[in-house]
Amino acid sequence: MVERVEPVAAVQSAPLEIPHARLSGLDRPDSVLVRVRAQLPEFTGALQRVAEQVLTDPAGAARATIVELAERSGTSPASITRFCRALGFEGYADLRLAIAGETGRAARSAGWAEDIGRAIEPGDPLERVLGQIMAADTQAMRDTAAMLDLAEVERAAAAISSANRVDIYGASGSALVGAEMQFSLHRIGIAAWTWPDVHNGLASAALLREGDVALGISHTGQTRETVEMLAEAGSHGAVTVALTGFPRSPLAELADIVLLTASQATSFRPDALSARHPQLVVLDLLYIAVAQRTHDRSHAAFQRTARAVDAHRFSNGQSKEGDL
Repeated sequence: MVERVEPVAAVQSAPLEIPHARLSGLDRPDSVLVRVRAQLPEFTGALQRVAEQVLTDPAGAARATIVELAERSGTSPASITRFCRALGFEGYADLRLAIAGETGRAARSAGWAEDIGRAIEPGDPLERVLGQIMAADTQAMRDTAAMLDLAEVERAAAAISSANRVDIYGASGSALVGAEMQFSLHRIGIAAWTWPDVHNGLASAALLREGDVALGISHTGQTRETVEMLAEAGSHGAVTVALTGFPRSPLAELADIVLLTASQATSFRPDALSARHPQLVVLDLLYIAVAQRTHDRSHAAFQRTARAVDAHRFSNGQSKEGDL
């Protein structure tokens, strides 16, 4: 397996430009903070300090001069310029304008968005905790919608619709998300399996062939087991799909199709946990796209599966198909 994974590792030394062909949604001016979050793990030294300062106080960054932002981040104006270019901006003025537009929209929307980023304290009432969770999840799903490349979703849906079988790989929390997708596909007649165990997953991946589909789920895109299983599947000709939050991660670089998600961490819910709802939104979209392409077969499968389990439900005189 090492031979197949080694080329992916080289991405760590690659330049910091965003691959726009794959991430067309990220060049929108309303997604600059999403772009910064996505690239944060790639930044080091001065660029990382600038990124953290921008994320900590985006409104302040929008008002600051280049010298002021350099002082606040403990860097230099030259570092600020490098940071702007790494994000695809020609200069600091363009970055300030993009951040100002984004923070201005957030301020106008007010409501839940006001408490994003505030730490949840042990003594906080549940009403406040609920508001913060809703704010974080709502923002994460909006960010995901802004950065998601729908053309990639279309490609993945087309591949799954015509696949003989679909393998889904993920570990820990990603395995739970994968199981939800497997359940959805199975109910519309798509032969899908989920493999949270690397040994079983590798064995299944080795049996895939051209025309099959393998979906790897990892928020960081760095889970070794998931990368290995997807690499094995790809080596046998399967179409490989990655669901991840990081476009330059090993998993993303390995995949034929990349579906990106955003996240908003809160206290007690780090990025990997807060990514679940955006991941489910993207997979729901993918599932619906598959069902649209296989409408007659999917509808017939729903009818048959509903009848199969009908006797195990209490009757309330209503249609039960919606409970699937």
